[in-house]
Amino acid sequence: MNYFLTEEQQMIKELAARIADEKIAPVAIEYDIEGKFPHDIIKYLADSDLCGVYIEEKYGGLGGGVFEMALVVEELSRACGGIALAFAGTGLGTFPIILFGSEEQKQKYLPDIAAGKKLAAFGLTEANAGSDAAGIQTTAVLDGDHYVLNGTKQWITNGGEADVYTVIACTNREKGARGFSAFIVEKGTPGFSFGKKEDKMGIRASSTRELIFENCRIPKENLLAREGMGFIVAMKTLDRTRPGVAAQALGIATGALNAALKYSRERIQFNQPISSFQAVQHMLADMAIQIEAARALVYQTCRHIDSGAKNISKESAMAKVFASDTAMKVTIDAVQILGGYGYMKEYPVEKMMRDAKITQIYEGTNQIQRNVIALELIKELSSK
Repeated sequence: MNYFLTEEQQMIKELAARIADEKIAPVAIEYDIEGKFPHDIIKYLADSDLCGVYIEEKYGGLGGGVFEMALVVEELSRACGGIALAFAGTGLGTFPIILFGSEEQKQKYLPDIAAGKKLAAFGLTEANAGSDAAGIQTTAVLDGDHYVLNGTKQWITNGGEADVYTVIACTNREKGARGFSAFIVEKGTPGFSFGKKEDKMGIRASSTRELIFENCRIPKENLLAREGMGFIVAMKTLDRTRPGVAAQALGIATGALNAALKYSRERIQFNQPISSFQAVQHMLADMAIQIEAARALVYQTCRHIDSGAKNISKESAMAKVFASDTAMKVTIDAVQILGGYGYMKEYPVEKMMRDAKITQIYEGTNQIQRNVIALELIKELSSK
């Protein structure tokens, strides 16, 4: 289907697709088994000027937005959702700086991120603050010219590998969520360390670690926006990055359909390829329908966000829910079409099914997203 990409968007999509096919697909299973972080793939992305597609040109980026980021994530995820996450997770860690950073902060951090010299990560989740982001326990206390951070962030994508971390911490417990603030913390800062690398079901090429702050002193100029803005920073960021999760899910689903379609033409049973059986044809057709519907929603949501629309929570949540549910169903069906081979690690769909699951969980579970969508619908009705 023609989605009327600009010439630059088409170029971005084709560059990302080439890297996915030539560099990622051949190593995807190996990186999954070994849990290897894709530093070499990041270098290919950097050399192709793709690391900064969503960063303004004056900071060394290509000047695109959420849509351009999603195009790259989709193509990379078609080959490996875990490897793609090094890029997507950096976007998540960078958007707080793009949206709320001062000019000095943007000049300091964005050029290196755009050039692929540094990766970023986002520190929100804690043991008691997952879907309930207001349950944050990590604290930041102003002491002279520094804030002192104490606490632990959990399950942080790019943890230990990223150089720049945007972290949400509590600066005033009495104000609840209005007492949270956002900070930029650099790797190597004294008092900032990492937990063990988590052993995950899927996205195993992505590094997931705890961020541990023990009397970690950071300059007060590393505060993003102002004190008390942390919750808003987090929510506004997630509204713009959830379509990236949707794009990851979309890419995984597309990869699974391609694998199932190819196998169905090669697998001979009863003296004919299984693609000739109506039961298999209907499964393939449904997979294709769901993927194209998801793509249309994800692309339009990205364009809606990039147009400057103010209230985007509902649309962002819809894209994330629909695409991730689609990825889970499509990958399960792909495994079914491959049968016993689909269950074996030497074939890619087993991995794709494991990778797809996380897209229904992180950046807000799909159950929480449905709450967001319903509340926005009710609010819209009440305002009429």
